[in-house]
Amino acid sequence: MVSKKVILTGNFGVGKTSLFNRFVYDRFSDKYLTTIGVKVNKKVTQVNGEEISILLWDIAGEVSQDKVPVSYFLGAAGIIYVFDLTRPLTFENMDRDIEHLRQLLPDSVIKIVGNKKDLLSEDEINKILEDLTQECKITTSAKEGTHVEDLFKELGSELLQSS
Repeated sequence: MVSKKVILTGNFGVGKTSLFNRFVYDRFSDKYLTTIGVKVNKKVTQVNGEEISILLWDIAGEVSQDKVPVSYFLGAAGIIYVFDLTRPLTFENMDRDIEHLRQLLPDSVIKIVGNKKDLLSEDEINKILEDLTQECKITTSAKEGTHVEDLFKELGSELLQSS
């Protein structure tokens, strides 16, 4: 079985921990608890008939924040950059953050994910995605579980192809 380290990163309050909990435990809580440091867990999942063990790191804070040790990112084969579809402030620095991640981990697969899609209409989501300079192919709702499993299956598939 292949094992890969995957980082969940992005601004505060975008739903990284909610995505983590939905994927690993299939649960959601409305209570906001800020992550301090890093939270790590593992889930084995099936992708294209092959098992992959995803070691998921939920990292607190922004990508380029000085308080987040670079060592948290090292060895990551995949990165999920999460932004909040309802808060433009969370994707204002996306270009800079993605560039930083590409320099730090040039061989990693990066998925850009708009979360909290349950709070907007499809038209509102499409308008936001049109205006982004980075390509975001997947939008999720950790609350409803929408596309969360799809996100990890798609990432898992790309990680298996790159090994």
